[in-house]
Amino acid sequence: MDSLPSLTRVEAQERAALIEVERYDIDVDLTEMLDGADFRAVSTVRFSCRTPGASTFVDAALNVVSATLNGDSLGQDEVSAGRIRLSDLAEDNVLVVESVQSDTAAGEWVHRSVDPSDQEIYVWTSFEPDDARRAWACFDQPDLKAPHGFTVLAPPTWTVVSNSGDPVMSPDEGGGRRWTFPDTPPLSTYVPVITAGPFYEIRSERAGFDLGLLCRQSLAPFLDRDAEELFEITGRGLTFFGDRFGLEFPQRKYDQVFVPDMGGAMENFGCVTWSDAFVYRSAPTYTEREQRALVLLHEMAHMWFGDMVTMTWWEDLWLNEAFAEWACHWAAVSATRFTDAWSGFLAASKLWGYAADMAPTTHPIRQPVDDVAAAAASFDGITYPKGASVLKQLFAFVGEEACVAGLRSYFAKHAWGNTGLEDLMTELGDAAGRDLSEWTRGWLDTAGTDTLLLEPDPAGGSVLRATGPDGGAARPHRISLGVYDRSDDHLERRRLISLEVSSARTLVPDLAGAELVLVNDEDLTFASVRPDAPTLQRMLTSACDLPSAVSRAVAVTTAWDMLVNGELPTADFLTCVCSVLPTESVESVVEPYFDLAVNAADNWSPDDRRDTLLAQVAETCLTLAQRPDRRQVALRALARTAVTDEQVAELLAAIGDDVDLRWRAFVRLAEIGSVDEADVDSLADRDPDPDSWVRALTVDSARPEPAKKEATWDAIVVAHSVPMGMLNELGRAFWRRSQGELLAPYAARYLEILPTLHLAGMIPALAVSGTLFPRAGVGEEFAGTAVAAAEADGVSAIVRKRVIESTDRLRRMLRARSL
Repeated sequence: MDSLPSLTRVEAQERAALIEVERYDIDVDLTEMLDGADFRAVSTVRFSCRTPGASTFVDAALNVVSATLNGDSLGQDEVSAGRIRLSDLAEDNVLVVESVQSDTAAGEWVHRSVDPSDQEIYVWTSFEPDDARRAWACFDQPDLKAPHGFTVLAPPTWTVVSNSGDPVMSPDEGGGRRWTFPDTPPLSTYVPVITAGPFYEIRSERAGFDLGLLCRQSLAPFLDRDAEELFEITGRGLTFFGDRFGLEFPQRKYDQVFVPDMGGAMENFGCVTWSDAFVYRSAPTYTEREQRALVLLHEMAHMWFGDMVTMTWWEDLWLNEAFAEWACHWAAVSATRFTDAWSGFLAASKLWGYAADMAPTTHPIRQPVDDVAAAAASFDGITYPKGASVLKQLFAFVGEEACVAGLRSYFAKHAWGNTGLEDLMTELGDAAGRDLSEWTRGWLDTAGTDTLLLEPDPAGGSVLRATGPDGGAARPHRISLGVYDRSDDHLERRRLISLEVSSARTLVPDLAGAELVLVNDEDLTFASVRPDAPTLQRMLTSACDLPSAVSRAVAVTTAWDMLVNGELPTADFLTCVCSVLPTESVESVVEPYFDLAVNAADNWSPDDRRDTLLAQVAETCLTLAQRPDRRQVALRALARTAVTDEQVAELLAAIGDDVDLRWRAFVRLAEIGSVDEADVDSLADRDPDPDSWVRALTVDSARPEPAKKEATWDAIVVAHSVPMGMLNELGRAFWRRSQGELLAPYAARYLEILPTLHLAGMIPALAVSGTLFPRAGVGEEFAGTAVAAAEADGVSAIVRKRVIESTDRLRRMLRARSL
């Protein structure tokens, strides 16, 4: 689709001052989508105008068949790209727009998907941040909230799910079936939804709610396997949030629909849509289950942070995303079996936040947003994991009881309305009895990561030196230091020192004789921390002896931070993480540790030591594969690291009937040129996964063969046929470091496509620009070229940001390889 005008903040403010939307009635016809691409809609918008006679516009990024305002036809001269001009408004107005959207294969806004295994058709919508205008005419900005009434005509065998429950179904004289849904509460335009198709559906009553799980028919056995856990978490989550926020979820029906070709998940009110990559085709690992639970709770938290109370404009996106990311971990630890979720967060997601904050594209959590296109670039590691970390620090700073009281007051005052930063911070500050203005300036309005360094004090004892990201004053921190002594074969915490850091130097008492001092023990704050010099080596070699999962994770992630900042060789990081893995007892961190170890050995290691370090990680995998509770994740990591003939042989011997592991092993064998195409075809034929063709493509992608690389590139760039949930594995197989010479030409081709990537929408642009960023066959010269290409005219803000972040990571890798 051609580029469209992006709504500016000024335009949104002017429109919100002029009009108030009473309601939307949306009549959708899906019957042509059984055999074709056309999504037809009639949008009837009732709205008032505070200045009769004034003009405005409605958003309509689609083919407008007809439009009337107060019964008068609007001519084509009133219709431009993405907008319809509305002139001479009355005090009360009725706008009716009939439209067709034919671009329904992009994996965004309106998407039509064909299941390759049975040719069944599924249709879904997804609108964040401003794609409702691509489905029907609307005033597409977050502060013009209104009830939505949906009527959907669909093929008779299809099920239609929308935001509100209990639709009335009736036959249509044309042979279809009409679904009429009750009105929604007042919603922003980006959270209504329609999903339709011959879904497989499971329902359950939990905690007084009618819960639904839906997926395409070909995934029914896999959803059945995990449905009980999903229902349990959903019921517990709705109860927990309703209690903690003092505001119950306001309708009985809560549906979750797993749809094909989607990236991530979307918080549509009462009807969350997910990528059906989360319907795992093989038995999920503990980390996969935990991550799925966190996504479930994240999207659920949006029912409050985003749907019931919505930011006025996109500079307060963090009110949605940071709070939802924090709240999902809070709920997981408090209300589900995933009680160590914060440790897993530290070992995985939080590192994404640190990487984003150290990149040249860093920005404050809250930042000015001039238009919606700029807002799209804020869906990143700063808004999500850094934002969640900062909220965790806020809870430590003022106390959970005060924060909960503030949140309850916030929801009580603002339910079904729109807010900004000051609304929330006022409630939290009043509840805490503290002035949070300095905290807000430091944490929400300042970019970058503080450094907290423990060092000897010339006057005796120790001092914690705090430095801001620009070398200036640091933010206020509530932090803990763990003081550990050696006790036989383990470390024992002598004392946990709680400090409120508010100056450049904070004296630290009672460290004499300590074996190890762990800075940011308990992981309360977001900062780049460093132990004192005597502690560093002991931290690297003795992290496994620390008594808690979070303290071990602080040690491992401190070592990782030093690696990516060029302060620690890859081999030293692997010493730390590979010493922790064999004895780690908390499942939330085991798979993240394996991922860090594999990533370090594969991508951050010196060229002449890569195979040696990969083999070292593989030996750790083989050791842990002997334990039944670690076997699955250890063998998956082995399939990425096996180097020697003996390691490959042990991998193959361990596969048995595990189809998933065989695919992973085939990717490794393909890289070294020793997998047979007939074996790949045979595995694809017997794999029950309807998307097994992508796994076969992934195997081919790893082969050191020009034709196979070209086929992968075409599938992603030209055909757009790869489901977004499967792009990461495909990209990792494509960019093999051992195939640098073969891959070198694709670096220039990647830069050539940058100006076109945003045309498919926000999520595809993010996914493809990240997946295809060159990871092999490039050096420092490419890094400079990539930044220049990203900053050229025509490259969208979201793609530019992803490329510059990826280039920063590449430069850090290149530096680490030289250590």
